[in-house]
Amino acid sequence: MVDLRSDTVTKPTPGMLEAMFCAKVGDDVYGEDPTANRLEEKVAKLLGKEASVFVPSGTMANQLCLRAHTKPGDEVIVERASHIFNDESGAAAALSGVQLHPLRGERGILYPEQVGRAIRNRGDYHLPPTRLICLENTHNRGGGAIYPPKAVREISQIARKYHLFLHMDGARLLNATIALRIDPIEYSQYVDSVILCLSKGLGAPVGSMVAGTKELIERVRRFRKMYGGGMRQIGFLAAAGIYALDHHVERLAEDHKKAARLAEALNEIPGIQIETQKIETNILYFRVKKERWTAYRVVEGLKKRGILVLLMEDSLIRAVTHLDVSKEDIENTISVFQEILS
Repeated sequence: MVDLRSDTVTKPTPGMLEAMFCAKVGDDVYGEDPTANRLEEKVAKLLGKEASVFVPSGTMANQLCLRAHTKPGDEVIVERASHIFNDESGAAAALSGVQLHPLRGERGILYPEQVGRAIRNRGDYHLPPTRLICLENTHNRGGGAIYPPKAVREISQIARKYHLFLHMDGARLLNATIALRIDPIEYSQYVDSVILCLSKGLGAPVGSMVAGTKELIERVRRFRKMYGGGMRQIGFLAAAGIYALDHHVERLAEDHKKAARLAEALNEIPGIQIETQKIETNILYFRVKKERWTAYRVVEGLKKRGILVLLMEDSLIRAVTHLDVSKEDIENTISVFQEILS
């Protein structure tokens, strides 16, 4: 089975499992887990922040940041196709009591001028006060689109001008930095909070990180406990994260190459519509434009032949490359596509 539904399906490598098995642990809620503490110090340094904290998932990481930055009744600027707006079960309203203000970006990317126009006039009490701006990098529904560092810097300047907070959903941040060959700090220096998922392309089984100032992370820890995310001997999971950061970052470039190869091959198959020039990282979206063939039929046909992809809304099909998909798997996938659509 070749599973291209998401990079969340990765399983720990033998080296990662050994690191997990050998981890030294303690009670993390008491701050006594040495491996968790080491991971948090490592991520804070990587992102150029004062502190970081381990949380169970990317969704919780985002929601903790929303809660820490806002008050009920505030408004948060997000992109219309973002994970926070579409894929977190309405948590912003339920958990933080905030209103999301969605803007339509270009492949998920917001630009400074549209963000500036969306900020509410605080002199009008009819309007909810804008408190936070959220960016997603890379952008999932934007096809793994990379946020231009210049745009992040300029949006940060707008946030400072209006005394707003800026958050980055960096679930796949390292895919962006590897593709651009830049240091993660080139992004994180401009934001007040940033998350990083360990369980996607990095291959850890569980976990995400939140990084920011010491004061922010103390607030996040409190809300993590409130939301049920305060775990105990998490060193076994933290060890997986440390291993991933030590061994699986540079190899993200391989996933990008595999995605590009798949996209180029799909572009040559009659009946598939894909914009190869927009494949920047490890995520690609495409459509089926062939008489009597629906996206659903293609997805089911692939599944019967051992290839899993994800059917999205509006008949889009998503494929994501990762460390559990080899070059041979990609070539096999191409062959199956050619067979089905011949």
